[in-house]
Amino acid sequence: MRYAYAITAAMLAGGATATLVSNQPLGAQVAQNAPGTVPAIAPRPGAPMSFADLTAKLQPAVVNISTTQQVSVNRSANPFAGSPFEDFFKQFGGQGGAGPNGRPQTREATSLGSGFLISADGYIVTNNHVISGGRDAAGQGTTSVVSSITVTLNDRKEYKARVIGRDVNSDLAVLKIDAANLPFVQFGDSTRTRVGDWVIAIGQPFGLGSTVTAGIVSALHRGINGGGANDRYIQTDASINQGNSGGPMFDLNGNVIGINTAIYSPTGGNVGIGFAIPAEEAKPVIDALRGGNRVRRGYLGVGIQPIDDNIAESLGLPKNVGELIRTVEPGYAAARAGIRQGDVVVKVNNVPVTPDSTLSYTVANLPIGSRVPIELIREGKRMTVTAVIGERPPEDQLAAAAGGGGGLDDDDDGDAPNAVPQAQQTTRASLGLSVQTLTPQIAQSIGVPTGVKGVVISAVDESSNAAAQGLARGDVILSINQRPTTTIQDVIAAVAAAKAAGRPSVLVLVQRKTNPPSYVGLELAKK
Repeated sequence: MRYAYAITAAMLAGGATATLVSNQPLGAQVAQNAPGTVPAIAPRPGAPMSFADLTAKLQPAVVNISTTQQVSVNRSANPFAGSPFEDFFKQFGGQGGAGPNGRPQTREATSLGSGFLISADGYIVTNNHVISGGRDAAGQGTTSVVSSITVTLNDRKEYKARVIGRDVNSDLAVLKIDAANLPFVQFGDSTRTRVGDWVIAIGQPFGLGSTVTAGIVSALHRGINGGGANDRYIQTDASINQGNSGGPMFDLNGNVIGINTAIYSPTGGNVGIGFAIPAEEAKPVIDALRGGNRVRRGYLGVGIQPIDDNIAESLGLPKNVGELIRTVEPGYAAARAGIRQGDVVVKVNNVPVTPDSTLSYTVANLPIGSRVPIELIREGKRMTVTAVIGERPPEDQLAAAAGGGGGLDDDDDGDAPNAVPQAQQTTRASLGLSVQTLTPQIAQSIGVPTGVKGVVISAVDESSNAAAQGLARGDVILSINQRPTTTIQDVIAAVAAAKAAGRPSVLVLVQRKTNPPSYVGLELAKK
């Protein structure tokens, strides 16, 4: 009876406590970590107290991938090349990378990575960069061609593999080995993954052999490549190092929710920031490659750039809303739909364009040939156009069309004569720079393509916002706030209009040499 009374009293006490809590005003905001509101962190029923059983089940499906590469050294690897000791080095047999008669020398090299089996008959998923050669990114003047690929299973059995398909854009590849009754794993639904979920990564870091690490999902939809069509990764703090590339990331149900691909590391080692391609992005690509099909993606035919604080301010827009159309390629879907340079695209197919759902990503995943509404802002007015989604051209074609251009740099090209002193003073006082009309002779001297119309920057105040934004002498201003600027008076008029409208900054379209034009939000001087 004593025990019965004690239980009853406890229940009543609990009820009293609940009554006190419920006396909060209806709808009142409470602290996120208020007592009783934080979920328990102890393992739920069915969750493992250890990863050992899960690892034992999954590890046999994860493989080591090694490649043999033929490396051609295109210039001497002589450490004294270009110095007075170069001839001395060669005299004593130091040929470096050059063979007889100065011809390039070919040598053999190896590389390591990871992968995982997705079928009992030997289909394997990995990263494309794990099985690809190419030009030496370190600039050592070498090129490499992969001559063979070897897959080593967890039981140390080795097989020669052949490439079934690869996709450079998503950095995915499918291999095949001739074997049967192999252990394999399946893809899961990464759309259900949440920040804070446990994950484990299995791979072959540094060639040490199968290694398991655990961590949590640190972030979702993480962009690391500037917002491209496939720039949407799962971030984790599970240790991922060199050699883990191509290995699987598992959830606690043993499903593959990601493919470990990249790390952020100032030192080259693990610092707790790794990235995996989500299964939702990888599986359609893998299915297409496995079936011998080409991966097709939607394409608008525009160059875009994010809207930073200065650009948002110059356009009078809130932050993180839409993306700015930097260029429009003639003949593609955007041009046919009437999209123009300087438009801000805010929705595609009724999906808002945000840092987590970029324009490139949304369009790439739309069916080719589909008609979709595109909502945009042009000169402060919202409008909707309809575009027919085209197919993304091959990457080498896109690279050629871009002309290898990059962003604004610090080159100091051209030799522009002095402009009208009063106009120079006006633009320098307002924008922190001096400009003058672009003539054919100046265009040739600064390397701008024929036909470009604008004004050329002849000087930049080093203490100005223009200098902080990277503008330099020889850059060409094509427009200000979407108004073409072919004369100094056009610049003065555009600045005056912005000031009259109470704008603290202006949107400047700038071209440097043969690079694609870029928008810059430029602050106006307050005085």
